Amino acid sequence: MSKTETKEAYAVYKQNVNRYFEEAEKNVTQYIQAVSNLQQEFATAYKNAVETAIEFQQETATKSGFNANLPPTYLKAINDATEEIVKTSSVQNKAVLAAMEAARQNIKTFNDNLKAFTTMDSSILQSWFSAWTPSKN
Repeated sequence: MSKTETKEAYAVYKQNVNRYFEEAEKNVTQYIQAVSNLQQEFATAYKNAVETAIEFQQETATKSGFNANLPPTYLKAINDATEEIVKTSSVQNKAVLAAMEAARQNIKTFNDNLKAFTTMDSSILQSWFSAWTPSKN
């Protein structure tokens, strides 16, 4: 007859939760790297597609004798628009990074304060139990 081991429910629960998060933490780095690689590959492919399209259009225009020269006012408008797009993108990136940092700090603060909240909750619970527990004389 085999003897089955009995464990307290919360110990089993904690053990399995810890096991899950240990595995999840290992995967986070791999996911971040995979997403970063995918984004880089997409950006490279998109840039190459645009550059190839421009080269094809330029070659077609040259062979057909099309004059592709732009007046200075058009050049200025195009360059100014590009400059504004780049500035807007930079501001957007800074805002996103600031929001992500704020979220990270909030999570860190929550994590740092979790033990204090747990201790406070335990004290409140103990206070309630002591009010209902008859005193021994």
